Amino acid sequence: MELNKSNIKKILGIITFAILLFVAIQNIDRVGRTLAYLIRLIFPFLLGGGIAFVLNVPMKSIEEKWFSKLKPKRKTLIKFKRPLSLLLTIVIIIGIIFMVMFLIVPEIGRTIEVISDRFPAFQQRIEAKYYELILTYPAIVDYVNEIEVDWGKLGESIIDFIRNSGGSMLQSTFGIASSILGGFINFFLGFLFAIYILLQKEKLGRQSKKLLYAYLPEAVADRVIAISSLSHVTFSKFLSGQCLEAVILGGMFFIAMSIFRFPYALMISVLIAFTALIPLFGAFIGCIVGAFLILIVNPLQALWFIIMFLIIQQLEGNLVYPHVVGGSIGLPSIWVLVAVSIGGSTMGVAGMLIFIPMSSVLYTLLREAVNKRLQEKKVKPNKYE
Repeated sequence: MELNKSNIKKILGIITFAILLFVAIQNIDRVGRTLAYLIRLIFPFLLGGGIAFVLNVPMKSIEEKWFSKLKPKRKTLIKFKRPLSLLLTIVIIIGIIFMVMFLIVPEIGRTIEVISDRFPAFQQRIEAKYYELILTYPAIVDYVNEIEVDWGKLGESIIDFIRNSGGSMLQSTFGIASSILGGFINFFLGFLFAIYILLQKEKLGRQSKKLLYAYLPEAVADRVIAISSLSHVTFSKFLSGQCLEAVILGGMFFIAMSIFRFPYALMISVLIAFTALIPLFGAFIGCIVGAFLILIVNPLQALWFIIMFLIIQQLEGNLVYPHVVGGSIGLPSIWVLVAVSIGGSTMGVAGMLIFIPMSSVLYTLLREAVNKRLQEKKVKPNKYE
């Protein structure tokens, strides 16, 4: 290899990277703590970016459908179409959340009242069973009477426990309170940052592109922008498909529960649709709450509801979800299931939401690379079709 100026730069870059990598591996704990600190530092802005991305999908639709046909004479509306679209988006999302809460919370409150009303009768049945057990098995009473309890020593143990752990319990309480307060502050800062992003997204896009073209080779910058655009489109389609799938699932449950005359049909269907925004497994949360509510009214119907849920969930998970969500992002059904499984096992709910569109992006890039490679090698289609 010729030792010209360009090659010397590459060699020095490789050596520098190797040294930095070696130092990082030798101080992996410090590197980990530093990265964790940096992530905590920029977390509100990462959260704001996520909020902005989610809000941008309905906001863009509202802006294009409601304000795109404005005449040039209406300069005031044209000037304020972005803030109005953002305001309408926030109002619609808050309205949906309040509607769900309005349907669910009162029913749960009434169920708790029913449980409290039925508790005395339940307590009487337990007491009757207890006395029946004593009369049937008198040896148990003798065994219980033989157990000696040193109440003084037990009281001293409880006092010592409270005295020793009181400080840590107080510290834990303050820690939980500060965590909740920090969460609210992070969300507030992230929400403000999201509003700024959405109001200035074209300007921020231009600045980002200028930065890429200024510090990267033009071909590399073009590729980064193309991948970013593909990722944006894919994630937007995934979010739209996920919402459509949730509506379909909620509609299926409402129709089935209405046909079989299950109680709380509308409320449980809305709850399942809302929790179904978590891919594949989120509807099980709605199933647990729904089964509990039906159990208070009719235990046998609760059992049939669980059976019906499993049947509908299998149909939706294997037929509707892969085709609606997978079809919207161009990812085959089998890879949707793989992405959900891997994402859920590694990062939980967030992994499920991230891995499906991420897998679609990787699938598209791999497909383009494979097709390009086959063309370069001049492989005939009849050999792999």
